[in-house]
Amino acid sequence: MNIIRVTYVTNKEMVKITFEKCMDIISKMELFNDFTKEDLTSFFKVSKYAINEYAKDQIIHLQNESCSSVDIILQGRVSIQKINEEGNVFQIAQFLEGSFFGANLIFSSRNYYPMTVVSDSPSTVLSMSKDLIIALGQSNTKFLLGFLSAVSDVTLVLTDKIDSMSLKTIREKILDFLKYQYSLKKNPKIILKFTKKEFAERLGIQRTSLSRELNKMRKEGFIDFDALSITIKNLDLIE
Repeated sequence: MNIIRVTYVTNKEMVKITFEKCMDIISKMELFNDFTKEDLTSFFKVSKYAINEYAKDQIIHLQNESCSSVDIILQGRVSIQKINEEGNVFQIAQFLEGSFFGANLIFSSRNYYPMTVVSDSPSTVLSMSKDLIIALGQSNTKFLLGFLSAVSDVTLVLTDKIDSMSLKTIREKILDFLKYQYSLKKNPKIILKFTKKEFAERLGIQRTSLSRELNKMRKEGFIDFDALSITIKNLDLIE
């Protein structure tokens, strides 16, 4: 028997995702594209799953919570966060629509979330039970291989990000961000689509430390910045 648990949030940007719409979305994802929409519907009808809606900043999974599902983001953004003993929040990684999380934990003997999973924006998440994943994998080798590949990719993303956060200086983290943003548009003026607090969380540092280093870089003539942007004044920094 299938289970649908829906938490309603009020937001004009959110589109209510029904079961039929959910099947439309996932049938277009690479992981599921070897199944027809009818095939997927038949699997879901006899398995446990949930379609949940979350408000911005709502916790999806708490650190040390047991992982009992693989979650796919149908709309919105979700981040993996670490809270240290002082209560500072560091963003380890962010996942967008079509991404999923929990796959690297659900079959583990230590299937507990090592970090907190938070909705960065109003989000809709499809949660699939272990039995459903097993049934899909047993019926289709392509799905099984794609699932295992995705598990590896997610693990590498998290490992690389943790290594980067632990080994690089604050300036190196800022420069990595500027290099990446400059490579996208070749424009020395980088528009920030988030607050300084969110910027610090993305880099895994405290907001005061970020502000201090940005001010140093401005005094040294490398950058200029305001609340909405950072302008690279010395392109030698990123070349």
